[in-house]
Amino acid sequence: MSVFEEQKTKMSTGQGFIAALDQSGGSTPKALLQYGVEESEYDGEAEMFGEIHKMRTRIITAPDFTDGKVLGAILFERTMRGEIDGIPTAQYLWEKRGVVPFLKIDKGLADKENGVQLMKPMPGIEDLLKEAKESFGIFGTKERSVIHEANAEGIKAVVDQQFELGKTVVAAGLVPIIEPEVDINSATKAEAEEILKAEIAKHLDALPEGDDVMLKLTIPSVDGLYDELADHPRVVRVVALSGGYSTDVACEKLAKQPKMIASFSRALAEGLSKKQSDGDFNALLGSNIDKIYQASL
Repeated sequence: MSVFEEQKTKMSTGQGFIAALDQSGGSTPKALLQYGVEESEYDGEAEMFGEIHKMRTRIITAPDFTDGKVLGAILFERTMRGEIDGIPTAQYLWEKRGVVPFLKIDKGLADKENGVQLMKPMPGIEDLLKEAKESFGIFGTKERSVIHEANAEGIKAVVDQQFELGKTVVAAGLVPIIEPEVDINSATKAEAEEILKAEIAKHLDALPEGDDVMLKLTIPSVDGLYDELADHPRVVRVVALSGGYSTDVACEKLAKQPKMIASFSRALAEGLSKKQSDGDFNALLGSNIDKIYQASL
């Protein structure tokens, strides 16, 4: 079995969750502040990304961050290009931790239109995908849009764009995580999710055999809403984003979704601080990992 097939089997059948370690650009200062690093503690973008890489390294090298509970990890492009203990990050994840590496490829969100935010253009995406697979051993990608309202035209545009990009990712030999996030604060969240489910199903039915994708979706208002999508032959796995919920609330809601596992970012790092001793840091991270793992079973 090739490494790719081994990783795909792990993602489709393994018990655990995906760690989202892909804060980028605008969300990095917020992630660092949550980690106890003030903006006054770094000067410029290079130092900022240096700090976030140290944080991610601390998480990835923690005792509980292994394939016993963590199936995969989503990396920001700079993290992919960085190293841990002299080993490229993605390679370290797979070879030292048994964790499948993914890469965030979107360049952020366009302005809101028709109640949604599409992805910004991604010039040079084919070259990045080729490099990610061949040079860094990346298994799959993640690409995020946001749905704010139950606007059928907007939601169709989001799903069309997601699957169009997904085809490019599949053609590069990678598995895309299609992420049309529904805002947890939307007044029409449940209605938006019904429209979204129908649009996704249409695209899945049109995919040829072998063109497999993953889905990353907001935990739905109706429990089990996405079970049919999880059972679709073109879907490797359906994972849930925490969407701003606290760790406990996100885990409580996820536990009611029999066919979704977590792909949490903020909820994974909740309570962690640069100023903690390694013992305290590892204990708290271990607790967060265990909560998310249990909710994903």
